[in-house]
Amino acid sequence: MSDARWMALALELGRRGLGRVWPNPSVGCVIVKDGRVVGRGWTQDGGRPHAETHALAAAGTAARGSDVYVTLEPCSHYGHTPPCAQALIDAGVSRVIVAAGDSDPRVSGRGYAMLRDAGICVDIGLCESEARNDLAGFFKRIETGRPWVTLKLANSFDGRIATASGDSQWITGADARRYVHMSRARHDAVMVGAGTVRADNPSLNVRDLGVARQPIRVVLSRKLDLPTDCKLAVTAGDPPVWILHSDDASQSRIEDWTGHGANCLAAGPEAHRQLDPSACLQTLGAQGLTRVYCEGGGALAASLLGAGLIDEVIGYTAGVAIGAEGTPSLGALGLSVLAEAPRFQLLETRAIGADVLHRWRPL
Repeated sequence: MSDARWMALALELGRRGLGRVWPNPSVGCVIVKDGRVVGRGWTQDGGRPHAETHALAAAGTAARGSDVYVTLEPCSHYGHTPPCAQALIDAGVSRVIVAAGDSDPRVSGRGYAMLRDAGICVDIGLCESEARNDLAGFFKRIETGRPWVTLKLANSFDGRIATASGDSQWITGADARRYVHMSRARHDAVMVGAGTVRADNPSLNVRDLGVARQPIRVVLSRKLDLPTDCKLAVTAGDPPVWILHSDDASQSRIEDWTGHGANCLAAGPEAHRQLDPSACLQTLGAQGLTRVYCEGGGALAASLLGAGLIDEVIGYTAGVAIGAEGTPSLGALGLSVLAEAPRFQLLETRAIGADVLHRWRPL
């Protein structure tokens, strides 16, 4: 196999950790000797062991003289575990092929230097764009302090998410809903606004996929004025529920939700009767989250869009019409001219059951 094929395998392995390894990056590693795989690994749940350590343990002594394909620059600093660059040196590998460099200042370039100083050949940049796409959440948090945000919109083809009476189950079909659960599982957290909790009483967990590690469930509620008999309150300890609130939220409400097992996080002062979306994401980034899947509602989605904080939109459009009296999928954006509207580039569109999936990135 070619170098590109081995790296493609490493990328595939790395994707297994998406949503399961924060705050660490989800890395894949393949160790090849004499044309065959002698070890492979990926970042394990919770972020340890790292991919290289996992792969080296599988390879054992066969790692000596091997080629190592890894999707991110091997770490060079001592943290909870010794550096992966040193582990590769100690194993006696001959060549390390890396997809993307690490922008973490504790590592950036130092991993390569350690390997080269030990006489190991280092090649950089193979399948770099694919690796950077997979690791976008990790890079976003390192470089900006906030997680990558994916906005999910599931609506009728006239842009509605419910009828005038609030009936919304189900606009999209079973195949689309299953894909949503798969997407939740590949993110560190699922996030909604307080209005969605009050209107829909969601569970926000991953169901029917047999996943062992659930995403964090995040709610933005400036006053913590959420019903304490809702599903999130009843199940707040497992998986965790985090509630972002304003600095002046009632202490009694904080204690009430903390008593139910939720983690209440102050996210700064109110601005125009809402939480600052940028401050909220910075708060989540400080907690270690790298990938957040936002499921609305309309006010939260509009707030994030208006602040330029959406990194990807995944839309699900159903073949149903609800009409102008229905609830729109986005709240008010306050636009006066079309030139001010946020615009996106279409990356993908395909049928998913009876619905259409479309994926977009900001221009």
